[in-house]
Amino acid sequence: MIRLQATMSTLYIDRQGTELQWREGAIELRLAEQPVRRVPGALLERVVLRSDTIVHSTALAAMTDAGIAVVAFGGRGGQRVAHLLGVHARDCRARIAQCQRLTDTEWIGLWCRTIVRRRLRGQYLLLDQAMQTRSDLRKPLHDARGTLERLLERLPKIENRDQIRGLEGAGAAAFFRAYIHLFPDGAQFSARRRRPPPDPVNACLSLGYTLLHSRAVQSCWTVGLDPMVGYLHLPIAGRASLACDLAEPWRARIEAWVWRCWQERVLRPEHFGRDGAGACLLGKAGRERFYADIHPVLGRCQKGLTRSARQLAIALAGRAAGIDGDADWEAGEVAP
Repeated sequence: MIRLQATMSTLYIDRQGTELQWREGAIELRLAEQPVRRVPGALLERVVLRSDTIVHSTALAAMTDAGIAVVAFGGRGGQRVAHLLGVHARDCRARIAQCQRLTDTEWIGLWCRTIVRRRLRGQYLLLDQAMQTRSDLRKPLHDARGTLERLLERLPKIENRDQIRGLEGAGAAAFFRAYIHLFPDGAQFSARRRRPPPDPVNACLSLGYTLLHSRAVQSCWTVGLDPMVGYLHLPIAGRASLACDLAEPWRARIEAWVWRCWQERVLRPEHFGRDGAGACLLGKAGRERFYADIHPVLGRCQKGLTRSARQLAIALAGRAAGIDGDADWEAGEVAP
């Protein structure tokens, strides 16, 4: 599969043996040394490589210079992810201020409360929408909403980052206890598990979260922030912690989209298989449906991520107190 989502400037390549070259300002895709497609670089913001692809070094350099990000999945299940980002913002002052804030406990508390409040509200509103269509699940949905309400009431009084993170974890546990009931038995979804995903819903959530995270990394890079230096998610080796922070409130969009895919049978059990270790994997036909359907959702998330990253860069410069964007949730708009 070689698919261009032209409206949102993403090229997905999921056909083994595809060769990617850069010629005269355009990406040229070849199979068996024969050209099969040509995409002007001016149309693209990112390229997603899902299968083994031959990419020439001159093409990588040219895409970087053109500001085109590359997201490459490795391993049969796509467990490993690499990011090649475009040209970084040339002003380094936001990155300096970003590191200086690591010792500002008051500012960190404000940031963490903002992120977790938006995450909890997104979960609450998704369950609220579910109650309107699944009256048969009123009890588990109502119980989870009640827990999220109580956590939101407690949040403004908490200043310690570890306690805020504990509150977020309690919200996630309550949310997924209800969320699992939204799926049919054939989905085999009984809990949120990541590595490896044991069932189709977990496989969809993990891949959706990964694509969302890659958008957050790119947003950080674009506005001059370091995606590795976060506040809610502590900086650790190999983790883009600030991208995790920025993506957190938008995970409810992915969760709402996965639920809709199963409601509307966009994805079905036959689209999945298992590897030798028992991990649940999307087959090629399933991936084609997955990428085509999730792309508009990721596009809407991208706008919010970039806005939040830009607002954070301004806040770090001392001209604002935190991030905006709660209006995205005020309207109850979590549906993809």
